[in-house]
Amino acid sequence: MVNILGLFNNTTLRIITGTAIGLFVLACVYAGGIPLMLLVMYVAYIGSKEYVDILQKKGFRPFLHLIIIADICFVILTALKRFDLVPVVLTFGTIGAFTLVLCKGRQPYIANVATTVLGFIYGGWLPCYVILLRQLNQDSLGFFSIKMCSGLGFLLLLFFTILMTDVGGYVFGSKFGKHPLAPVVSPKKTIEGSIGGSLLAILTALLIGWIIHIEWYQALIAGLLITTFAQLGDLAESLIKRDAGVKDSGNSLPGHGGFLDRADSYLFSTPVAYFYFNYFVVSDQLTLDFLSFARKALNAVGL
Repeated sequence: MVNILGLFNNTTLRIITGTAIGLFVLACVYAGGIPLMLLVMYVAYIGSKEYVDILQKKGFRPFLHLIIIADICFVILTALKRFDLVPVVLTFGTIGAFTLVLCKGRQPYIANVATTVLGFIYGGWLPCYVILLRQLNQDSLGFFSIKMCSGLGFLLLLFFTILMTDVGGYVFGSKFGKHPLAPVVSPKKTIEGSIGGSLLAILTALLIGWIIHIEWYQALIAGLLITTFAQLGDLAESLIKRDAGVKDSGNSLPGHGGFLDRADSYLFSTPVAYFYFNYFVVSDQLTLDFLSFARKALNAVGL
């Protein structure tokens, strides 16, 4: 049989795979509900398997099945709007990890428990913020319309801001990159690429912010936060891979590596975006509380 993928170079494969994934993810994001839950659940499942595969190369033996069960519970509870029960699953999952180590005697004991608990958070807890962000202020969405300050609008802003972070980082890094950003962890990433990606991401956030009717300064701050934590998430996954001596988290996505290689930018940026939009855009109560505290502090020192 002819290997169809072999007919394309790596760049073409990246474009084809990236476009297909992007369209599918956008469809699930727009639909929300069960489609988005199933998408996040699948990413959590595959991502957890890739995470365990990476750590096994380092000599650790986290409990894959326990991680998958906990992560799927996280996703289902979040989709049911019972995120308050996620810490309960995390608590009993941690107890379960210790219990399994005691029963099976897997060494290294501490490392296996620690990497299992990290798998709960990295593979399940953090991805759940995609669902939380989609649920944010989501009432009364019209057909092919985006309500002002809705979770759908915020998630689209997040998606395109991260996309432009990657595009800008690649373009500016390829053309102007000279100074390594993190030479030990990710030698190919450059400071110039990071700056270029950040600028393009912020401009994208301003544009999407205008479309979804949030204030320009709110979009500016959102863009800065998202692009910063997207790059941190990327470097964090590179740190894990570098320590384990692997190049990609897997080979399930032609031209891109594994699912974690595509999702890493979202793992840190989505929770940050959720907290920012929830507490500083949808509701300004935290901002008012902070200003009130600052005013009292200034009065206390006589200013």
